[in-house]
Amino acid sequence: MKKLLLFGLVIFLVVVVGCSPAGQETGDTDPQVAEENGAAAEEVYEFTLAHFFPAGHAAETELIQPWIAALDEASGGRIKITSYPGETLIKAPDIYEGVISGIADFGLSAFFYTRGRFPVLEAFELPGVIFENSYSASKVAWEGIKALEPDEIQDTRLMYVLATGPGDLFTTEPVRNLEDLKGMKIRAAGLSADSLALLGAVPEAMPQPEAYEALARGLVEGNLAPVEVLQGWRQAEVTNYLTRTPFLYNAVFFVTMNKQKWEALPADLQDIMMDVNERFFEEVAAGLWDVQNEKALQWAVEETGQEVIELTPEEMARWISLIEPIQEDFVIRMDQLGFPGEEILAAVKQLAEQY
Repeated sequence: MKKLLLFGLVIFLVVVVGCSPAGQETGDTDPQVAEENGAAAEEVYEFTLAHFFPAGHAAETELIQPWIAALDEASGGRIKITSYPGETLIKAPDIYEGVISGIADFGLSAFFYTRGRFPVLEAFELPGVIFENSYSASKVAWEGIKALEPDEIQDTRLMYVLATGPGDLFTTEPVRNLEDLKGMKIRAAGLSADSLALLGAVPEAMPQPEAYEALARGLVEGNLAPVEVLQGWRQAEVTNYLTRTPFLYNAVFFVTMNKQKWEALPADLQDIMMDVNERFFEEVAAGLWDVQNEKALQWAVEETGQEVIELTPEEMARWISLIEPIQEDFVIRMDQLGFPGEEILAAVKQLAEQY
C-alpha cells in the first residue's frame, strides 16, 4: 500500500510539472506574458511636428525644442518628437489639415492662414480689441477657447495656443496719418487684410515666409505684424519705419496633434503631455512674443536705424472709427452661422479687460 501511494504521488507530480512551461513553477506568471506587458508599458511613441518658422527662430529654439525635451524627460523617454521647421514638411497654410490627414503628427501654425476655416476663433483677432501684450493676448485666447470649445477645432487634439499681441506697421516710407497709408501695398493675413482695406491701403495676402522677398523686390511697401519679425524674419533690413498700431493686429497660433495619434496614446502618457503643455504655456508660450518683440525693436533701432512713429491720439481715433464695422460684421456672420455672435464678442472683450 505504501509503495502504491508513493507511486501515485510521483505520477501526480510528473503530470503537474509536465503541464507547466519549462522553467516555470506552478503559480508563477508566464514569462512571455510578463515580457509582453513590460514592453507595452515601455513602448516608445515617435512623432513628427511641422511648422513654418525658421530653424533659428525663437518658436523653434525657445518653445518647440525645449517642449520636446520636457516631454521626453517627463515620459521617461517614451515620447519622441522630431521637429521640421521652415515649411520643410508642410506649407504654413496647410499645416492644420496636414495634421488631420497624418502628414505630420503635430503642427504649429496660425489660425488666420486658412481664412474662414476657424470662424469662431476670429473673435480673438478682431481689430479694435487692444491687448496689453503677448502674454495677456495668449491668456485670453487659451482661456476663451477652452470655454467656447468650438466645433471647428475638434478634429485634432489642441495642445495649447499662443498669441503675438499687438502688431505694428513696418514700411519703406513713413506712415504718420491715414493719408500716408492710402494706396500703399501692405502684406497682411486674416482679418488684418480687412482692416487695411478700410483704412485705404491695398492688402496683399501672403504668409510670413514670403514677406521678406516681397519687401526686398518692392512687391509690397510694408507689413502688418508683431515687432519680432523685424529681427526674427530680418524684415528691418528691408523696411525703414515702424508705426505703432496696437489696435490693428493680434495673431493666434496653435500647437495641435493628430486626433487618432492622441487617442492611441496610453492614458498615463496623455496625462504627462497635458501637464507639460500647461506648464509650457504658462512659463514659455504665453509670453514668447513679448521677449522677442523687445529684443527685435532694440536691434532694429540700433542696428538698422528703424524710425519709430507714434500716432497722435486724434489720428488714432480716426483709424479706430474706420475699423469698428469689422466687429459688427463678425457678430452678423456668427449669427448667420448659428453661433451667438454677441456673446462670443462680449466674452473676448471681458477676458481682454481682465488681463
